[in-house]
Amino acid sequence: MAIHQTLRRRFSVKDFARMVEIGIFTEDDRVELIDGEVIVMSPIGPRHTSLVKRLNALLSRQLASRMIISVQDPVQLTDDTEPLPDLAVLRCRDDFYAHAHPQSEDVLLIVEVADSSLAYGREEKVPRYARSGIPEVWVIDVEQETVTQYTHPDEQRYRNGVP
Repeated sequence: MAIHQTLRRRFSVKDFARMVEIGIFTEDDRVELIDGEVIVMSPIGPRHTSLVKRLNALLSRQLASRMIISVQDPVQLTDDTEPLPDLAVLRCRDDFYAHAHPQSEDVLLIVEVADSSLAYGREEKVPRYARSGIPEVWVIDVEQETVTQYTHPDEQRYRNGVP
């Protein structure tokens, strides 16, 4: 009797960047690296994109002179995790992160807008943001028109905002 075994290859952020560099993935592909696995993200609908644009405009007006607003760009949390949050408010840097993606210590706020991906955002991404020390995360539920604000991260979760 033959035993079928599935082998998984975990990738580092450097491996993932190299895959983009050689064209395995393009900047238009909706993929992110979570715990060494390439995750295909849900397509973005018009309500989702509209909300991201509105939040970007609002945050830019309020914070642009003091912080950088990053829209659907990578944030490196660990050597094998680099999600693409919908918005990230970053510490200002003169080079605007030209030489490396922002890391968790550069992030002041993450905003995840979720329609079909609500469970994934809350169950998979939010705990990783907490473990990485991201001080605040907002998860916006497009369907229910609610915002959950997560604050006070510890090593496993956020102490405030856990549903």
